[in-house]
Amino acid sequence: MGLFLLDYGAGNVQSLANTLKKLGHDFEWISSPADFHKATSLIFPGVGAFGSAIDGLISRGLYEPLREYIASGKPYFGICIGMQVLFRSSVESPKDKGLGVIPSDIGLFNNVDKSVPHMGWNSVEFLDPEEKAHEGLDPSASYYFVHSFRAAYEWEHPEVSQWAHSTTQYGQEVFLATVRKGNVFACQFHPEKSGQAGLRVLDAWLRSSEADRATSLPTPRVARLPKATDGFAKRIIACMDVRSNDDGDLVVTKGDQYDVRERAGQDGVQAEAAGAVRNLGKPVALSARYYEEGADEICLMNITSFRHSPLLDQPMLAVVRAAAETVYVPLTIGGGIKDTVDPDGTPHTALEVAGAYFRAGADKVSIATEAVFAVEKMRTRPSADGLGEGDGSSGIESIARVYGRQAVVVSVDPRRVYVEPDYDGPYKDELVFGRPDGAEKERGKAWWYQCTVRGGREDRPLSVVQLVKGVEKLGAGEILLNSIDRDGTGLGYDLDLVSLVRRSVRIPVVASSGAGSPAHFVDVFEKTGVEAALAAGIFHRREVGIDEVKQALLEAKINVRTA
Repeated sequence: MGLFLLDYGAGNVQSLANTLKKLGHDFEWISSPADFHKATSLIFPGVGAFGSAIDGLISRGLYEPLREYIASGKPYFGICIGMQVLFRSSVESPKDKGLGVIPSDIGLFNNVDKSVPHMGWNSVEFLDPEEKAHEGLDPSASYYFVHSFRAAYEWEHPEVSQWAHSTTQYGQEVFLATVRKGNVFACQFHPEKSGQAGLRVLDAWLRSSEADRATSLPTPRVARLPKATDGFAKRIIACMDVRSNDDGDLVVTKGDQYDVRERAGQDGVQAEAAGAVRNLGKPVALSARYYEEGADEICLMNITSFRHSPLLDQPMLAVVRAAAETVYVPLTIGGGIKDTVDPDGTPHTALEVAGAYFRAGADKVSIATEAVFAVEKMRTRPSADGLGEGDGSSGIESIARVYGRQAVVVSVDPRRVYVEPDYDGPYKDELVFGRPDGAEKERGKAWWYQCTVRGGREDRPLSVVQLVKGVEKLGAGEILLNSIDRDGTGLGYDLDLVSLVRRSVRIPVVASSGAGSPAHFVDVFEKTGVEAALAAGIFHRREVGIDEVKQALLEAKINVRTA
């Protein structure tokens, strides 16, 4: 008897388990339908796509036992998909029926005035500020959301609005952040990835008596119209390039302008550098440091190839597991997310590789070279929009289908290709022109951005606009936009590149490469509208602190997470 966690077989549920251990709460996993009868409280940390969640529950014989558990009146806490399955259905997967506990349907965010998925930190607002049982929520705090589909706040329908507990606004849409009635409490955000604010939500629910958890009264119905601005916060991301040193340990390194390279040797693939490459520490310790310093997200990028295959590269999986035990913000993992074959001939799909990292504690996976090849392939299959058609076989498509678009990041490595200002070639509509008051070397010149693969070592006949539009159509949920020209220079982000990509897609964009001061972060947010900005070396070397960046953003009236 006691607390049980429900895992339907997909996504990062390990992070919630780590969080509960940190908070001192014992639990067991639901391993069979019979376990529902043993549970006196249940948490469903659903991660992924609505259809996959329902299919996973049905295939494991857990769908009806879950419905019966909720109907029994015992406490239930749903997270993300664990909240959405309470509804009748979702437009994400119309053929799959939800539990129908809440008589409404999950819809898709409108992307006319904002990027979708809703990916990042946002605030919540109580419907009844006088209510004392706020489940540990704080309207002055920010919580981590990552979803394309939402439950609109239907205050005019009492049978739905009685479930509403708090709302969040994204763009001009107001949706349910938490629902609460009787024995059910659920949140759209991820408390296990929301820092200390999220840990307080979990701890408050678990430390209340099971009788209190099972007897929440409906919240009074209140009209809630969109405000002029939402509470969405810009993200500051710390990134670490990870490789093996001569002793076989994984270390964080930083070269300048993509000068860490690979070479084939008798013992497999090793790293070499065109210039000075600095070892800057161990990835787990640095991850913990950045979390404590206020990073909103952490990226771990394996920049050298795996000696065997990603699934056999146990040190990298171990790094992810260890980092997930001390970091309570999102973790993105890159490197080797592709179809592979073990030395013994055993094949593994990109979906299997991604699944291993999700189970280890990653929240998103980043795909680079394989994304370029996938778009080149799709462009050979004509379509009305000119982008081409996917065939369902790419890693982007397969991972998004199971885990949702929000789990797939595409890392882009473009470089400038200079042409004459009167260039009339295939990329003429993407040309950027040097400004008279710009850098001297750019004045009077024009250029487009060419995609590269294998860490910038190989150019491909594909522009950055063609790539980002293609991966968006295939199912990517976010673009991580690097710049070979600016990496390691400290001259600031390539604002022309960032603006071009931001205008070209309706999914979130992360600006990367070139940051050298807090002012550069202010510039990229003010002048391009991107959702997040990433840095590596300046944080590693303590040249600029994450707190300094956030203070500069606050002074510029740019919303960031501070609690």
